[in-house]
Amino acid sequence: MEHQNAVKEALNALYHHPDDTVRAQADQWLQNFQGTLDAWQVADNLLHDSSSNMETLIFCSQTLRSKVQRDFEELPPGAFQKLRESLTTLLKKFHKGPPKVRTQISIAVAALAVHVPAADWGDGGIVSWLRDEMNLHPEYVPGFLELLAVLPEETFNYKIAARPDRRRQFEKELTSQMEAALSILTACLNIIELKEQVLQAFASWLHLRHGIPGAVLACHPLVHAALSSLNCDPLSDASVNVISELIHHTASPSSGGISAQTPLIQVIVPQILSLKAHLRDSSKDEEDVKSIGRLFADVGDSYVELIATGSDESMVIVHALLEVTSHPEFDIASMTFNFWHSLQLTLTKRDSYVSLGSEASIEAERNRRQHIFRSAYESLVSLVGFRVQYPEDYQGLSYEDLKEFKQTRYAVADVLIDAALILGGDTTLKILYMKLLEANAQTGNDFQDWRPAEAILFCIWAISNYVSVVEAEVMPQVMALLQNLPQQAQLLQTACLLVGAYSKWLNAAPASVSILPSIIRILMSGMGTSEDCAAAAALAFRHICDDCRKNLCGYFEDLFTIYCMAINGGGGYKVSAEDSLNLVEALGMVVTELPLDQAKSALEKLCFSAASPLEEAAKEDLDKKHARELTIHIDRFAFLFRYVNHPEAVAAQIDKHWAIFRVIFDARPWDMRTMESLCRACKYAVRTSGRYIINTIGEMLAKIQFHYQQHHQPCFLYLSSEVIKIFGSDPSCADYLKNLIETLFAHTTCLMTSIKEVTARPDIADDCFLLASRCLRYCPHIFIPSPIFSPLVDCAMIGITVQHREACHSILTFLSDIFDLEKSVNEEQFVRIRDSVIIPRGATITRILIASLAGALPSSRLDTVTYALLALTRTYGLQAVGWAKESVSLIPRTAVTETESTKFLQALSDVAYGADVNSLIGHVEELSDVCRRNRTVQELVQAALKPLELNLVAPVS
Repeated sequence: MEHQNAVKEALNALYHHPDDTVRAQADQWLQNFQGTLDAWQVADNLLHDSSSNMETLIFCSQTLRSKVQRDFEELPPGAFQKLRESLTTLLKKFHKGPPKVRTQISIAVAALAVHVPAADWGDGGIVSWLRDEMNLHPEYVPGFLELLAVLPEETFNYKIAARPDRRRQFEKELTSQMEAALSILTACLNIIELKEQVLQAFASWLHLRHGIPGAVLACHPLVHAALSSLNCDPLSDASVNVISELIHHTASPSSGGISAQTPLIQVIVPQILSLKAHLRDSSKDEEDVKSIGRLFADVGDSYVELIATGSDESMVIVHALLEVTSHPEFDIASMTFNFWHSLQLTLTKRDSYVSLGSEASIEAERNRRQHIFRSAYESLVSLVGFRVQYPEDYQGLSYEDLKEFKQTRYAVADVLIDAALILGGDTTLKILYMKLLEANAQTGNDFQDWRPAEAILFCIWAISNYVSVVEAEVMPQVMALLQNLPQQAQLLQTACLLVGAYSKWLNAAPASVSILPSIIRILMSGMGTSEDCAAAAALAFRHICDDCRKNLCGYFEDLFTIYCMAINGGGGYKVSAEDSLNLVEALGMVVTELPLDQAKSALEKLCFSAASPLEEAAKEDLDKKHARELTIHIDRFAFLFRYVNHPEAVAAQIDKHWAIFRVIFDARPWDMRTMESLCRACKYAVRTSGRYIINTIGEMLAKIQFHYQQHHQPCFLYLSSEVIKIFGSDPSCADYLKNLIETLFAHTTCLMTSIKEVTARPDIADDCFLLASRCLRYCPHIFIPSPIFSPLVDCAMIGITVQHREACHSILTFLSDIFDLEKSVNEEQFVRIRDSVIIPRGATITRILIASLAGALPSSRLDTVTYALLALTRTYGLQAVGWAKESVSLIPRTAVTETESTKFLQALSDVAYGADVNSLIGHVEELSDVCRRNRTVQELVQAALKPLELNLVAPVS
């Protein structure tokens, strides 16, 4: 009673107390209470208490449902009967509602059925038990019907802490009871007021995808009831759900596939097609039209391979789907977009035709089918294009509305790509160009209303990758048209995007050299119109300089002038600092095409423009500068070093400007943003210059070593990774590199002596072990014999269970690389050193990996952890299986049974003997599922495996 009163008081505080702090405390107390053993009895008592208010009933029904789902194992062995009786009584009590409470009780009973074998419910399992209850107590049928509906849904509910074997068994039990369930539902059809509920339950059972013969379902009363309800006004939601499930059922392999379900398909599809007229009925409720559109989309998605044959019957469905696509409401029209994509894949992919045998037959059939569907895809282009047009009130759109509009445009762009893959890009372009001419004619060719033209230009942009570079009929006219556009921001932004997208066409055009100056002028206009437009222009500038670089070599001075104006804000340009990097990249590509002497001169000008502001800043107090004042200029260096592919020229510039780099290294080693930018510039200088940078590399490494020990910046580690990649195998650099990695790794291992410290510095952990993996690959002769190798393995063991995704991945990859050493380094001396480090730690590593599989790491890391365990097992064979056996023996049998353990260990043993690794994956997932089935079990397993303890002594088995 004390607990019951406490729950009531907490609920009253949660819903009615004026103080937010008190409400939060009440909420936390209630959540904690739900995890206790007392919650079973308290929730049950309050649900049976007639004085409980609505808030109490909802909370207690949710609590009881959650306890049955997650904590059923807390109850003593004989508790099932009493719990079932109590839940049945509650189901009867709330058979008329409240609906929220009745639903929670129904889910609780269904969850109980997942836990408990069918035999415990009597002959025929829970469905027969339910039928008997309904016969004995017909007045409670509504409540029992809801239970019948949720039963199959709980089959796939992984909140229920059932073991995988039991979950699979429950699905088999329900499948075997389907006939009895449908019999109950058929009997309940006679109760008119329950028809909707009956159909909803039928839809739920169909979701099991049990192979009921199509001929049986075709004449089943429940199917006919659903089909007859399609003609109701308003449309029955339950009947739509039933028909939708029937469609998916007929296409499911588990039900025999389409051929076995033909009788049912022949009943369903004509009924759906008869609804086509409702799509244009303005008096029809929008939700009903959505439901009809959903059915047409389901037919298209499920029978796409049948439709792709191009038969007369399938074309009736295609024309109906075009009707849905033409609906003015985008939410309805877009339901068909997936069908058009699936149809395109089916028509174009070779797998659809392999049964035909010869290449000639395949090609002939592919051409025949694509010819049949050409008119449909031509219509599709016309139907979707208008949907990307800006609304008249576009300036008043909220952020969310604008975001939704952009998503609509990209969805339409995907449909246009599908059309281009069937029709060919050039044909699709012609259709769109005709639309553009129509739009211009309607607005008098003066673009007073720019929106229709912008929409078509956007569509032309969308298909750019599918228009041939030799297209000579439409694209020249489009490019000419772009030069006469008004200075409207959205229109000019799309024009700039289009120009950039067709950069390859511009390069291949016969008149490329004469066209490019006018195209550059469009981009210059874009840079001065708005920030968004300037961003599009800068991106287009990059594409054009990439693809037309040879034609632009003679214009470097002009391009450099534009670049200087853009980065300095001259000429009214509105290019942001981030977007200016596109211009840097663009000029870098042009410089790459220049002869070396000219490239050196051009790169010197570009680097000077980046270095001058830094040198000016260095004359003042660099400590007081905002990081962004420096990083924008350093980032320009990084882009130049990355995209100018002249190693000697880049090496000369890093040598020339190393002085300012040195100053910044020494002035702001504490500033992460500045150091990241500087290290990125150095990384690309090293990558591009290679061994030409030898004059600077020594001092660069010295700076890294010195400042890392002081300020622990992760970027020093990733810069070192690049140095290792380039110079790792160079004997002349061996002493430099040995000193570098021993200094960096020694300091890192001192920083990360516990999982708490690894968690606090995930970026350092990530970059440290990425560097370590690179050392294994590029300089094993330096790294493996080094005295730091063994401590670094210990550090990795400490960090395996770090929750940070990238850091965890880097650590596990490093360990896997060690286990797989023979794949990259086949030298006996290194393998001996590796074994001397790993074998003494093998049992501990295995225990931590199994703990990670069992819940110490999120299930999303399962693949990476599994690979590490797999690599360990393949290398150390039965010795690794022995380590695994020791670890698994620590887990209490209440958490993992002997059978479950044996299956996992046997799969591991099979891998040790060379079996297919895929056999292990399923058993790993099953062990993981068992150990994570609820919080109590997961905590029990982790307490046994103790992944954070490196010196745990396993019991003698």
